Amino acid sequence: MEDGQESNAMREQKKRDRQPDKYHFAEEELISTDSDIGLCGWLLVLFSILLTLLTLPLSIWMCIKIVKEYERAIIFRLGRILRGGAKGPGLFFILPCTDSFINVDMRTITFDIPPQEVLTKDSVTVSVDGVVYYRVQNATLAVANITNADAATRLLAQTTLRNVLGTKNLAEILSDREEIAHSMQSTLDEATDDWGIKVERVEIKDVKLPLQLQRAMAAEAEAAREARAKVIAAEGEMNASRALKEASLVIAESPSALQLRYLQTLNTIAAEKNSTIIFPLPMDMMQSFLKR
Repeated sequence: MEDGQESNAMREQKKRDRQPDKYHFAEEELISTDSDIGLCGWLLVLFSILLTLLTLPLSIWMCIKIVKEYERAIIFRLGRILRGGAKGPGLFFILPCTDSFINVDMRTITFDIPPQEVLTKDSVTVSVDGVVYYRVQNATLAVANITNADAATRLLAQTTLRNVLGTKNLAEILSDREEIAHSMQSTLDEATDDWGIKVERVEIKDVKLPLQLQRAMAAEAEAAREARAKVIAAEGEMNASRALKEASLVIAESPSALQLRYLQTLNTIAAEKNSTIIFPLPMDMMQSFLKR
């Protein structure tokens, strides 16, 4: 019963965590209409338009702005985001006295995660770094919901890397880099959704182990290789002995085969140009001397 109550409480907490904060707005709430500026705002806008008309053609250079193909402009009129959302690419107009704008780069941004000292699940300290690829998906949310989207994403990536690797042991970190990167990407993408940021890719670059652990792993690998080499050598000796046994049985069936083997051995010795030549005698000649 208590476990059921705890699980219900955890589900309620997750629901509350997923609910948007009162200071985080949706795009529809951020884009204002002209009627929201009020009477005083309309008077200021009309005054700005009149001032622009009176100072033509000099004021036209202050009204025309250009944004590039990969940029979007968020226009604020009297502190409110102008209806229509982000402007661009190309030309757009602003009122010099009441309007201001912010350019947002929509290209994919890449940054390196600094090396993070992480304590793994099996109590091993490792240093891990990575790289993150992200882009601004919604320029309005990136400007209105967070002060500095780039810095916030960098800090969040560092924290997420430490949190994800803290739940893995050393073997999983070394072998499951792709799964760890995918988990980090999902976590970052979900967290930055309210900021109008899309995390496209996360990669684990390098895992640095302590020097003592490197030596221990090298000794373990060397011992495993030596054991494998001994097993292979033993298997080779066993196969060679079996082959020699079969050869001896074949030679035993035919005495002339033994003589031919002697001649082959002499030919091999003569080819090496040695001064010592060993001439084997047939064993039958020695039988009479052994009997005496």
